[in-house]
Amino acid sequence: MENQNMRRMPSVEKAIAEIRPDDIRVAVTGTVIDFQEGFMVLDDGTGQASISVEDSKGVERGKLVRVLGRVIPTEGGFEIQAEVVQDMSGLDTELLKRVKSIIV
Repeated sequence: MENQNMRRMPSVEKAIAEIRPDDIRVAVTGTVIDFQEGFMVLDDGTGQASISVEDSKGVERGKLVRVLGRVIPTEGGFEIQAEVVQDMSGLDTELLKRVKSIIV
């Protein structure tokens, strides 16, 4: 029961271009532009990120998804180790852009 008091760091909503190797947890929304078993490339319009995924059920090229995961530093920058991949295909992306422009 000792782990009940342990909490994860929250995922911080970021554009891919804003992610730094020293970030801990992020949430990014974008389109899957490449997909192979256990790996995908996500594009959010500001940049692209390599995402490692254990459960790739429902992931396919061209799909809009939100990824919550850990940032793993690499020689060339970073990769994201997905903990959650959410289907966002019903999301109104124009409305999302407007909301982000208001809160930023």
